[in-house]
Amino acid sequence: MKEQSASDFFYPPGGILIWILIVLELITFGAALIALGVQARHNPEAFHASSRLLNTWFGTVNTVVLLTSGYFMALAAGTLKKGNNRKAARYILYAIAGGWIFMIIKSIEYASKIRHGYTIGYDTFFQYYWLLTLFHLIHVMVGVGLLTGLYFSVRKAASAVVLENTETGASFWHMVDLIWLLLFPVLYLIF
Repeated sequence: MKEQSASDFFYPPGGILIWILIVLELITFGAALIALGVQARHNPEAFHASSRLLNTWFGTVNTVVLLTSGYFMALAAGTLKKGNNRKAARYILYAIAGGWIFMIIKSIEYASKIRHGYTIGYDTFFQYYWLLTLFHLIHVMVGVGLLTGLYFSVRKAASAVVLENTETGASFWHMVDLIWLLLFPVLYLIF
């Protein structure tokens, strides 16, 4: 196991560029959630009625799925640091499966909303719902793509580059979790 130096404490896992991206993404989603809150103050009854049209069960299951997937990604990074590529690759595969399950559940939820006419033009709440959740879904898809690439890299060989790439992928995946943890209560529970 590599011994940590003083400079390691100032160098975030995955590198500084992924953390710049994470901060920018959190600012973007945060600004959209603030705008949603401002809009909701103007018409709280309509926002409450529209929020009740969401299926809390779908949101709750997807929250558990993403958190579990993030847990497996954390295990993968930790296991890779210990030099166990095979086990790390398996954990990454579990994280990827969580991403796919999230996308499938979200697709079922979207189909239900469209079938009932709750599209982006239904009202202001659903404009925010669709924009925020679709933007998040794009992040999930990108994350699954990144994790898939990592899976094959980790299976091939262990190296400092593979470890750093895995930490970068894990950081991105945890950002996806965090964004969902912001979206879920605001969209599904608060209004």
